[in-house]
Amino acid sequence: MKIRRCIYGAVLYVGILLLFACENDLRKVEQISAKKMLVPVDKSTGVEIIYSDSSIVKAKLITPELLNFKTEKPYIEMNKGVTVIFYDPYQQESSRVKADYAIRRERENIVELKRNVVVTNIKGETFKSEELIWDETKKRFYSNRLVSITSNQNILYGTSFWANEDFSYYEIVQSTGDLRLTGEQGF
Repeated sequence: MKIRRCIYGAVLYVGILLLFACENDLRKVEQISAKKMLVPVDKSTGVEIIYSDSSIVKAKLITPELLNFKTEKPYIEMNKGVTVIFYDPYQQESSRVKADYAIRRERENIVELKRNVVVTNIKGETFKSEELIWDETKKRFYSNRLVSITSNQNILYGTSFWANEDFSYYEIVQSTGDLRLTGEQGF
C-alpha cells in the first residue's frame, strides 16, 4: 500500500512538473519564427544579363525570374527556367544551355543547373542530363549524373562527364551507346 502511494505521488509530481515546464508564450514563438523568415531578397522579372570581358561579349543569360538572396552566403535562384548562350571571339553562338532551374552560389562561382538540362554546341551535338554544374573559375561544366549525348545518328550514354564551356571538347565516364561509323571514321 505504501509503495502504491509513493508511485502515485511520484507520477503526480512528474505530471505537475511537465505541465508547468511545457508552457510557451505564443507571442515569443511568433516573433522567433518571423525573424527566421525574413531574408532580404531582390526579385527581378524578364531578366537578360550580358557577361563580357574586355568589351567582348562572352555569354548571355536569359530567365523569366531571378531571385537574389542577400544572406551570409549570397546566392541567385532562377526557379522558372534559364537559358545561357555562349559566344566565340567572333560573336557567334558556340553553345546554348537550358534548364528548368538554376542556382548560382556567388562566393563559390558555381552554377547548378537542374531538371531537364539540355545543351547544344556548334557541331550540332545535344547533351542531356538532370543536373549540370558550371564551374566559372575553371571554365568547365561537369555532371556526376547520367548523361546522354546525341550527334548525327549516334547516341552515347555515360555515368558522368565534363566539358569545356563551348562543349567542343568533353570526356564521358563509363560510356556506352550506339555508334554508326562511316568509311572515313572506321578503323
